Amino acid sequence: MRLLSNSPEETAEAGYRLGRMLKAGSTVCLYGELGAGKTVFAKGIGRALGVPERDITSASFTIVAEHESRPPFYHIDLYRLDREEDVEAAGVYDFIGCDGISVVEWAEKLEAPEGCIKVILEVLQNDSREIIIEGIDEEDWDNLQA
Repeated sequence: MRLLSNSPEETAEAGYRLGRMLKAGSTVCLYGELGAGKTVFAKGIGRALGVPERDITSASFTIVAEHESRPPFYHIDLYRLDREEDVEAAGVYDFIGCDGISVVEWAEKLEAPEGCIKVILEVLQNDSREIIIEGIDEEDWDNLQA
């Protein structure tokens, strides 16, 4: 599925809509260059789970941020990791497919888990983004009210 976002607010809203579809054990892998809107999209998912957007930030040195929600929300940012061995050593795989919902920024740095939802954010111009979502039923998306 392809969406067009013309603002950070629209990108967050797309994340929110996806977040409303997720269940415990869901993993969302976010792909895109620096500044593409991965964290903004993650904030939208978190908001759908009741996590305040201000609590979801780009990682400085935190690889996994656990947020209290039902189910738990794990925001994983792999920006500072370079190799698959670093991902494993950080214990990232312990949070994927577990009791919560995991959102992984810079997912190209790990082997995408089977059954994950892939979200590719591409910068078009200024605040415009193309958002490609793979791994969801488009009919479910269309039936979901914003």
